[in-house]
Amino acid sequence: MPSISDKRRTFRKLHESGCFVIPNPWDIGTARYLQQLGFKALATTSSGFAFAQGFPDSGPSRDMVLGHIREIVAATDLPVNADFEAGHADDPAGVAESVRLCVETGVAGLSIEDSTGERETPLYDLDTAVARMRAARGAIDRAGGDVLLVGRAECFLVGRPDLAETITRLKAYAAAGADCLYAPGIRTRDEIAAVVAAVAPKPVNVLRPGGTDFTVADFAALGVRRISVGGSLARVAWTGFIKAAREMATEGRFDAFAGSVNNTELNAFFGDDRKRRPS
Repeated sequence: MPSISDKRRTFRKLHESGCFVIPNPWDIGTARYLQQLGFKALATTSSGFAFAQGFPDSGPSRDMVLGHIREIVAATDLPVNADFEAGHADDPAGVAESVRLCVETGVAGLSIEDSTGERETPLYDLDTAVARMRAARGAIDRAGGDVLLVGRAECFLVGRPDLAETITRLKAYAAAGADCLYAPGIRTRDEIAAVVAAVAPKPVNVLRPGGTDFTVADFAALGVRRISVGGSLARVAWTGFIKAAREMATEGRFDAFAGSVNNTELNAFFGDDRKRRPS
């Protein structure tokens, strides 16, 4: 089992060149299965975890989120990036305290976003957002500096799809100490290429746009370093569950069970996985 330091070194090296997919498990089982498929790193998903706990996205408390992150980190040999939302605090001091606690879970990276969760003012003003990013950077540096900080500009996700504002924010977060930049919601090749060029040489994370046929090779050609899928895998699982449950409830049928993975396969995987893991 690699040490926390080993995972963090591996994670930083992944951001130096190439392009990799960083999928998002939402529990121990999905984390271990994704590791078995050969992915190089994993990221938590705030929405996937929240739905599994019966909450809307951003509903779980900071303690719940930290416990979940710690659980995922312990479940896998791979580096884990924490979807740490807005740092579970408004003010920079609160963000710094939350980041300190997140670093203690053993994560290799964590993201801080600039959305407020408020309908009328969906983004922190730029000065506040930058101060929050600096606070996160300072907390990481005081803990040894080896955790990778991702700065997220949420403009496109909160109804402000302004590429110029997004780039201004990302560049400010890079100057404030973010190691990797992320603007979830950008969708076109031109938008992605513009973001990559604006923050170079720092690496860029993209959220795989829904409704597009982008491949890993397409993103790599645009200069993207890493690709997230957010809560998409969790929603795929929910889609299958909802379809089967509704069919039983409304039609009295079980057709949706056809083609599902069987117990034998899952028992074999988790049995072998258990044997591979240190006692």
